[in-house]
Amino acid sequence: MVKKRHIRVGRLLDVPFSAPVGTPTGVEVLRLSELRNRVSGDVLSTPQRPDFHHLLTLTEGSLRQTVDFATYILEPRSWLWIRPGQVNQWGDLAHVDGSLVLFQQGFLSPATVAGARIDDPHAPVLHHPSPGDVAALRLATDHLTEEFDAFGRLPIEIHTATLRHLLSVLVLRLACLPTPAGAPVAEISPTFMIFRDAVEAHFTHTRRVEDYARELGYSPRTLSRATLAGAGLGAKDYIDRRVVLEAKRLLAHSEQTATRIADHLGFASATHFSKYFHQRTGQTPITFRNAIRGHTEP
Repeated sequence: MVKKRHIRVGRLLDVPFSAPVGTPTGVEVLRLSELRNRVSGDVLSTPQRPDFHHLLTLTEGSLRQTVDFATYILEPRSWLWIRPGQVNQWGDLAHVDGSLVLFQQGFLSPATVAGARIDDPHAPVLHHPSPGDVAALRLATDHLTEEFDAFGRLPIEIHTATLRHLLSVLVLRLACLPTPAGAPVAEISPTFMIFRDAVEAHFTHTRRVEDYARELGYSPRTLSRATLAGAGLGAKDYIDRRVVLEAKRLLAHSEQTATRIADHLGFASATHFSKYFHQRTGQTPITFRNAIRGHTEP
């Protein structure tokens, strides 16, 4: 976030990654106190849709963070992983400190990307490590921070390779954290995973379960059973939830009109889109946009 080029879209921010001058491209490590001192609170609290990853953990205080319109409470030793494309709103950083790791897609090796499921848009946002995992993650973060701060002591290509390896350790450990004891475990079947990926690829083209069933070779009932077991809701509701999420992202983060958003999401008209959105959120698109831009609860 620090030393990035912020491109304003109305009151909103599109945030591309730009490494600090004199450091390797693709990764940045900083303390939240640095972020607080360099970027104003009104900029941080503005909805942003960065095109790079955020790994955030606290050493003191408590932070209320909003990611894709869901609120997460970050406490010391827990971790927040915000992925490219998600809409992020920072909470109040006045009384917190911790570490923030920013890294660009393409910085890590393909093996790490696959092993840590870095490209998975459905991966959890908040992580609560066990005491043993907390120590390992802290050690990985400290090593990464020390290496980032040691720029100039090694040739740039060696320094960059070392950062890549140290960051790989951190993301692999985060991605492989066990499910907390007592937490419900969803039944992620191959059928659900195939359907989930199909929805991610085609939700702007069709919202009909029958279309996905025909394309994937399953019955609509089979898809609904698999989705209920894997996500806790039926196949149609799952599709609608993804469409609404994208609509919220565009309403919060862009200046596109309802007509353009409706067209992008495959609706016949802005009227159809507005009715669909209102039925599923209890708000019109304009009411939602105004609430987000006024920094109130949607």
